[in-house]
Amino acid sequence: MALNNVQRGNQMTWTNSTGADVVSGDAVPVGSRIGVALVNIPDGETGELAMGEVWELPKVAGAILQGATVYLDGNREITTVAEGNVQAGFAFAAAADTDEVVRVKINA
Repeated sequence: MALNNVQRGNQMTWTNSTGADVVSGDAVPVGSRIGVALVNIPDGETGELAMGEVWELPKVAGAILQGATVYLDGNREITTVAEGNVQAGFAFAAAADTDEVVRVKINA
């Protein structure tokens, strides 16, 4: 194995500078990607984010088709609107208009 491998990259240590506490399970923007908090991360503190896999995340009203590219908006909700939002990944399963969550393969 190459000697310059440092980790698998499934998790990232992240410092919360959002101005608000992040709760375990919240999706947060990290540059042009997103992470999902694995623990509660108070503002100004450091914690671990998941950077892959499939997560159920809150979504805006409206149906989302399976396979659609999805984005994280400023309210930490999943949308299909790209403008002004951070790409989150793709819808791993379809979500109906009335569903409160959608399954997202993050950073894919």
